Amino acid sequence: MVRLPAFPMPYTFARSKTLYERATRSIAAGVNSGIRKMEAPVPLYFARGSGADLWDVDGNHYLDFQMGQGALFYGHAPAGMADAIAAQARLGTHWAAQCELEIEVAERVQAMIPSAELVRFNNSATEVVTAAFRLARAHTGRPLILKFEGHYHGWADEGLVGFANPADKWGDDENPARLHPSKGVIPEVLEQFVVARWNDPEHLRRRVDQFRGKIAAIVFEPALCNTCCIEPVAGLMSTIRELCDRDGMLMISDETITGFRFGASCAQGYYGYRPDLTVLGKAVGGGTPFAALAGTRAAMAKILSGEVVHAGTLNGNPLCLAASKWSLDQVLALGASHPAGIQKLGARLMAGLGDLAKEFGVPMRPQGPGLVFHAVILKPGAPEGMIRDYRDYVRRHDGARWMHLRRCLLEEGVRAIERGLWTISLAHRPENIDEALVRARRGFERHAATWVPQA
Repeated sequence: MVRLPAFPMPYTFARSKTLYERATRSIAAGVNSGIRKMEAPVPLYFARGSGADLWDVDGNHYLDFQMGQGALFYGHAPAGMADAIAAQARLGTHWAAQCELEIEVAERVQAMIPSAELVRFNNSATEVVTAAFRLARAHTGRPLILKFEGHYHGWADEGLVGFANPADKWGDDENPARLHPSKGVIPEVLEQFVVARWNDPEHLRRRVDQFRGKIAAIVFEPALCNTCCIEPVAGLMSTIRELCDRDGMLMISDETITGFRFGASCAQGYYGYRPDLTVLGKAVGGGTPFAALAGTRAAMAKILSGEVVHAGTLNGNPLCLAASKWSLDQVLALGASHPAGIQKLGARLMAGLGDLAKEFGVPMRPQGPGLVFHAVILKPGAPEGMIRDYRDYVRRHDGARWMHLRRCLLEEGVRAIERGLWTISLAHRPENIDEALVRARRGFERHAATWVPQA
């Protein structure tokens, strides 16, 4: 058992605060991704990381469960990856042409994911989603994409439709609103989407029938990880596959978060379905700006023929390819034992956090498959039970209380994603879970003593 001083002073962040104030004078809003402003008390600046450990510029040490928003599936600064990138850097950092590495990485993806008959590379999953939607429309000759409330598919005009609709603008249960959280979006984009509620197969059937013959594709996060952590109900994946086959639509599995985390064959292998197109990001590049579109030969046909433009100066960058090859080899080496190891660690952490919540009277109910999970905190009077969809989450989760608890945990050196998601990496060990729970006890204690319910 890890033993820490009984009542140390919580972390302070003077150096991060100074740097953030300096950044606001040269960087718009002081950050390079809007979500990073969510971190309280200040967006943190980091100096180094190793495995599951992270140190900020103030010298504070963290057990990290944010892991680069899930991209650092292999931990911070893995030596093998660093060596692979360094070796490639000495040979060349960019050619805007072909190299053997891109074939080697594509062949690995092809071997790992049964539906990945062909592959194309990009620099971010947002780009890949854009390519997938373009490809689906060209493949079918139809204009509409069906997506689900609360599902995130990148920050572009198309990826965020229906993502975080405010409750007073949801629309009714049968016709969820097609809204975008950003200003400046081309208005006509919203008209190219149908929004459905997650985890209701019969509702999905009605939505598809309502727009039958006009929908090019159904896109989804197989386990919804951008809004809570919500696994698909029994029959949902088979319903999506059935409807796509019936109506000639493409099934697009956005595995930006779930890819390779849920096993070598990703969430589609874990849950047992076969999509037409797969979006890969985060773990496929191990923290480098790398993403991939994988699909069946039939679904990729319009790229093969040249009818669909897919381009990018930095696509297939050799530094990123070197990182990806190393990363995928780590997953391949685990064989059939993956993801049982990280799932077991995650279940242990979930159980420990649940015990602490009960001890300190915090209505937190960790939810998810373990290898990734969400810290749901119930609002006063909210019913018990699993969160099933975006609306259920908004109605029952106490976001303000989570942010208070999250800061208390951060000040004790336990770091989770601001929105409540916890991710387990291949670098986490049982002793990391033990230490995190020791530290979390102090965070829960401070939270319970200082939390003031919102009016």
